[in-house]
Amino acid sequence: MTAGHWDPIAVCRTDRDRLRASDADREQAIDTLKTAFVQGRLAKDDFCVRAGQALAARTQGELTAITRSIPARQSQAAPPRTARAQDLDRVDKKTVAWVMFLVLMPTTLWIAFLTHYVGFFAMFLIAFIGVTVTAQPDS
Repeated sequence: MTAGHWDPIAVCRTDRDRLRASDADREQAIDTLKTAFVQGRLAKDDFCVRAGQALAARTQGELTAITRSIPARQSQAAPPRTARAQDLDRVDKKTVAWVMFLVLMPTTLWIAFLTHYVGFFAMFLIAFIGVTVTAQPDS
C-alpha cells in the first residue's frame, strides 16, 4: 500500500467537516437560508426542507452541504416602474395652469396699477385662460 501526496488543506477541510456543529453554527446556516429566501434565491418549500436539515445537522460538513448549493445572487436589475411612478412623471395640465397663474398674476397686477387699461385686459386674458384650462376634465 502506497501513500498519496499529503495535502494539508484537504486534511484541514476534512477535519473541519467532521467537527460537531454547535447551535450557533446551525443558526448561522438558517440565517444564510433566510437571506437567500428573502432575496428570492430559494423557494419556500426548498427553504423549509433545508432549514429542517440544518436543524438536524450534526457536523460542519452537513451544514456546509446545505448552504453550498444555494443559487448565486442574481444581478440587481432595476424594479419595473409602477403605474403610480409613471403618473408622477406625467405633467398635469391643471398644475401647469396654476403655476403659470401664480407666476403671472403678481406681474399682471403690477402692470394693472401702472397702465390702467392694459393691465385689466391682461388680467382678463390670464383669468380666461386659467378658467378654460382648469375646467377641462383630467385625461
